[in-house]
Amino acid sequence: MKKLDELLVKRSVSRRGFLAGIGASAGAAAALGIAGCSSNMATSMSGSGSGSGSGSGGGSSAVTDTDILNFALNLEYLEAEYYLRATTGAGLSATDTGSSAGTVTGGSAVTFTTPAIQYYANEIAADERAHVELLRSALGSSAVSMPDIDFTDAFNAAAQAAGIGSSFDPFASEDNFLLGAFLFEDVGVTAYHGAVTLISSTSVLAAAAGILGTEAYHAGEIRTLIAQIGGTVLADAVKIQALRAAAGGGAETTLSATTIVNADSNSISYDRTTSEVLHIVYLNANAGMISKGGFFPNGLNGNITVTSS
Repeated sequence: MKKLDELLVKRSVSRRGFLAGIGASAGAAAALGIAGCSSNMATSMSGSGSGSGSGSGGGSSAVTDTDILNFALNLEYLEAEYYLRATTGAGLSATDTGSSAGTVTGGSAVTFTTPAIQYYANEIAADERAHVELLRSALGSSAVSMPDIDFTDAFNAAAQAAGIGSSFDPFASEDNFLLGAFLFEDVGVTAYHGAVTLISSTSVLAAAAGILGTEAYHAGEIRTLIAQIGGTVLADAVKIQALRAAAGGGAETTLSATTIVNADSNSISYDRTTSEVLHIVYLNANAGMISKGGFFPNGLNGNITVTSS
């Protein structure tokens, strides 16, 4: 791990810096499991948030720092593609996605009407691309390629499950864009925080902490903008939180005009296990081993791809 450690330390200093407080409705929990799944299974969440969710089907098998970084890389691919398509109309370049990159369904340039929101979107897009480049460079030949990503069916399914409509296009307006970004950003923060106990190398841990800090800034931007807009946008964001909590083991503080920070009673940001993160991005709250669905119709790439049983 020496080469990996050294590169992460070197590059991390040069880079710029996914049910507490919310009651997830039974309808939201029941609606999850429809995206990318062959059947609607029982929706009990018991036992679904434990373990590392290894590629062999969950459980407690040990994972390496490389496994954790590749898990993070999958999530960074998702975020980078979302923001880049929203701001430029195109996703990551072929040099940033690997030799066996999957395809991305959906996504187009957003017609921004508020200059400040467009500036923030462009900034976050650049940050997410930088995170992809950092992780790919650090992992070298061990970096996984970008998996298949779906924005069309996944967002439609999420909208139905959350109760905000039969379909939803996050690229149709800047308000929709913020709601789509809101779904992802808090997940990224909780995922990096959850990785703390799994990372062995202090150098890798330091780099991950640095990325977490940037993701938290992004989440704060999106949460503040939505709270300021208020109205239907804020109400829909709270419904998305309920959906996310139902799939991801809670870890939510209800967003409001006076409550922006997503943290526990000790003001510490929430964390999620890899399994809980997978339940969210697969849009599936069902207990058991889920290997694909939602935003990753064919699953993630790497050794952490399956929720725990």
